[in-house]
Amino acid sequence: MSGFPFAFGMNEFTTQPWPFEEDIQRYAALGVETVELCESKLDPQRVDEQMALLKTSGLKVSSFQPAIRTFGASKMMPYPQEPERRLARLEESMRRYAPYTQGVPFVVNTGAPENGDVLGCITRTIDALRRLCPLAAELGITLSLEPLNPTSINYETAIWTIDQALDIIKTVDHPALGLCLDYWNIWQQPEACAAIRRAGALINVVQISDWRTPRSAADRRIPGKGCIPLHELLHATWDAGFRGACAVEIFSSDVPDSLYEGDLSALITQCRAALEHIWTHPGAG
Repeated sequence: MSGFPFAFGMNEFTTQPWPFEEDIQRYAALGVETVELCESKLDPQRVDEQMALLKTSGLKVSSFQPAIRTFGASKMMPYPQEPERRLARLEESMRRYAPYTQGVPFVVNTGAPENGDVLGCITRTIDALRRLCPLAAELGITLSLEPLNPTSINYETAIWTIDQALDIIKTVDHPALGLCLDYWNIWQQPEACAAIRRAGALINVVQISDWRTPRSAADRRIPGKGCIPLHELLHATWDAGFRGACAVEIFSSDVPDSLYEGDLSALITQCRAALEHIWTHPGAG
């Protein structure tokens, strides 16, 4: 994409109404370069067939969203509730899909702190990552820890800043673990651009959308249609050394003007144009 230095990617949650096969066919036709796969759209009984379609399309896999990706229960993924069963489900996903996703980061979150025990949730996350990182390395994949927006505290996450995520990553201290940088989640933290630059080579996943004051837990906007300073954040990410894909990740449900009910092909085209404009225009976004 002329002028935009990152590969243009699409997260499958952005086109939630489409099945996997339609995602792959339409993404390729619309000039999408990479895809962030969502396990919720994959059929374990047909995975060989689905991955063959992906390979034929020419799309590269930038990252992977496991069905169970939090170490504690969360509102989005409440079951199974037991941490050991959740960890086992995540391990199962890693083993099943690693053969098709070599070198790809699997995104994980802490989950919600039970009874407000943030420290306990963080400790559990560190223990789980210390267990999973050697397995990831053995399987030829990596992991990517994502801090979520403060609106998700006590529902989905125990961490909400880049630096909190970096503290965990540095404590685990394993080359298979990096940082998932979702601008919608981190843009409100103080001095976000400086934190991105501090993260440096640890960034292994980048996700982009835009912000308006949410009216539901899934109310994101097309880049450039909100108030996130995306130009500055993208340039800080480049300065940090990241050279991978920038995946559009939009959730849009339980709102009267849901983007899911509109023309999703047009949404992808608009995102392509928006990212090029935002990159080259200071203050855009």
